[in-house]
Amino acid sequence: MKNQPSNRRSFIQKGLAGAAGLSLLTNFGNDLFAAVQKQNLFSAPSDLQITDVKCAYIRNGHSLFVKVYSNQDIVGHGEAVDATAGTYYLVGMMGDRIKGKNPLNVHRIFEDVRRRGFFEGAQGGMYISVLTAIESALWDLAGKALNVPVYQLLGGKFRDSIRVYCDTASSREKPEIMGQRAKEVVDEHNFTAVKFDIDDSNDPNKYDPYNWTVGPAELQRMVDQITAVRESVGVNVDICVDMHGRFDTTSGKRVAKAMEPLHLMWLEEPIPAENAEAYKYITQSTSTPICAGENLYLAYGFRPLLEIGAVDIIMPDLQKAGGLGEAQRIANLANVYYVPFAPHMVASYLGAMASAHVCASVPNFLILEWQIYFHTNPMFKEIVHYDGEMIVDGYIPLSDKPGIGVEINEEGLKKYADKDMPFFT
Repeated sequence: MKNQPSNRRSFIQKGLAGAAGLSLLTNFGNDLFAAVQKQNLFSAPSDLQITDVKCAYIRNGHSLFVKVYSNQDIVGHGEAVDATAGTYYLVGMMGDRIKGKNPLNVHRIFEDVRRRGFFEGAQGGMYISVLTAIESALWDLAGKALNVPVYQLLGGKFRDSIRVYCDTASSREKPEIMGQRAKEVVDEHNFTAVKFDIDDSNDPNKYDPYNWTVGPAELQRMVDQITAVRESVGVNVDICVDMHGRFDTTSGKRVAKAMEPLHLMWLEEPIPAENAEAYKYITQSTSTPICAGENLYLAYGFRPLLEIGAVDIIMPDLQKAGGLGEAQRIANLANVYYVPFAPHMVASYLGAMASAHVCASVPNFLILEWQIYFHTNPMFKEIVHYDGEMIVDGYIPLSDKPGIGVEINEEGLKKYADKDMPFFT
C-alpha cells in the first residue's frame, strides 16, 4: 500500500510516454495524476476491518463520544446522549464484538449487536444509546472510506440545508422576560422558530410536587408566558412549547386547548410517551399539533404512536434512538402515515451534523432542534473540528465532506472531559 501512489504515477507516465507528441501531453498527464492523487489511496474497501473502539465523556457522563478505528487508519466519530452515564464497559463489550468486522456493513453490524443483546437490554436505554454512538461512527468511517458524505450513503438528499428551531434555555420565567428573550434570539440569529418550556416544578401554584394535574393559576401562567412570546416574535415565527412529560392526560387536553389561539408549531410531550392511547385522547381533543418521542427507542418504539394516530409529529433523538440508519427507518415509517419528522437534538455539533444528514435524506423532515448553548458556551466550538459556520440564518449548511463532516477535537474535548472517566483509552 505504501508504494501505491508511486506505482500509479509510474503507470500514468509510462502510458503517456508511449503516445506521440509527449511534450503536448505533459500538462494533461500532470492534471490526470493530480486527479488520481485526490482519490482515496486506501486499499480495497473489502479489506477494511475494525480494530478498536474507544470513548470519552463530558457533562457528567451524559454525553458519550466514540471513535471507531480501522486497519487503514480511517477513524469514525460518533456521539450519544442522556442514557450514557456509566457505560464505559458497555462500549468495551460492543467494541470487542465488532472488532475484525468490515465497518462498511453498517446495518449488519448494528443488527448483530442488537440481536446479541436481546437479553442484555437491547430494547432501549443505555444499550441502544451506546449502540447509537457506535453506529453513527460507522457511517462516518464508511463515508470517509468511500469518499462520500453520509447523506449519499443514506440514498441522497432532498435538501441542502437543514432548518432548525432554537431551544432558548430561557424558560419558566416571567412572561415579559420570555418575550424579550424570544425577540433577542430571532433578531440576533435569524431563527424562524423557537422553543420554550412551560413545566415548572417550583411553581407555587402546583398542588404538590407529585400531582401531575395543572391547576387554574398554573395554566394561566403558561398561557401568559407563551402569549408574550407570540406578541414578541409576531405571526411568522414558529413557536414550540415543551412540557417534558410532567403532566396527566386531563392537563394535556387543557393546556393544548388553551394554546390554540397562539397557533403553536407543536405542544411537546404533555405526558410521558409510553402510552400511545393516552396521547390519542389529547391529540383528538385539540387543533394544537401534539409532538412526542424523544425518549423512545428504535422504530419499534414509534410504531404504536403512528399506528393509531396518537401524535401529529414525531421527534426521535437521533443520538440515542438507534443511530442514523434507524433514524431513517423511523422517518420512513412516519412518512407512511404522513407524519412529519422533527428530531430532538441535545448533542454537540457532531451530533447536530449527523442528524442533519438524516434530515436531508428523508422527504418528511420538518425541523431539527438547535440549542442556544452553541452561541453561549465556548465548549461547543472547542470540542469539535468543522468547516465554515455552524449555522446560517436559522439553517445548518449540510456538509459535503466525506463522512459526517464534523470530527472530535481531542485536545479541546480533554479540557472538559469528566474526571475519573476513560478518555479514548
